[in-house]
Amino acid sequence: MNATDAHLSLHEHTHGDSCSHAPANTNQIIKRLQVVTICWMLVECSVALTAAWQARSPALLAFGSDSSVELLSAIVVLLQFTSSLKISTDRAARIAGGLLFLLAGIVAVISVSAIVFRVQPDTSKLGIGVTIVALTIMPILSRAKRKHANLTGNRALAADAVQSATCAYLAGLTLLGLILNATLHIRWVDPLAALIAIPIIVIEARRALRGEVCGCC
Repeated sequence: MNATDAHLSLHEHTHGDSCSHAPANTNQIIKRLQVVTICWMLVECSVALTAAWQARSPALLAFGSDSSVELLSAIVVLLQFTSSLKISTDRAARIAGGLLFLLAGIVAVISVSAIVFRVQPDTSKLGIGVTIVALTIMPILSRAKRKHANLTGNRALAADAVQSATCAYLAGLTLLGLILNATLHIRWVDPLAALIAIPIIVIEARRALRGEVCGCC
């Protein structure tokens, strides 16, 4: 093998599908992380959206929408490990990163509409409860995903770690908005809490498309 062939072989090995080169036990851990994420997102999404409908809360609606995007992102990563629906790491990373941009748009529309139409959210104990649990779970999942994304070079998993970190960030903002609304009854606090999250979501969406690990992870 000459130097050129060796270089091409190294390039293919470095830029190939990271899932196929990762140790079997690492892949198993990643799959378990995604299954846990999917199970929790199903609960989080349904509870948050139910609470949003009951309380007419833009922040909870944005948080529930984020949960649905995170659910799709986790499924995208998990599909990398299936035989029938397997997709490449790069394509999965682009999808996961694109979902963050979708989330930013959802949050913007919901929050601005709430301010324009002067929506007064009600107190939501259910919403406070689910955001407290999310604020506990999602940072743990994000750190674990980032660790294994670095070990395997899996850009889609790195993007999904961003999703999980963003979910935790939104949970904190939503919880703050819900508590302030419940105690002070200021109408614009709830949608404002959601609007504050948009710049960080856009920044992390760009980083996710490049497979970078976010600073908030």
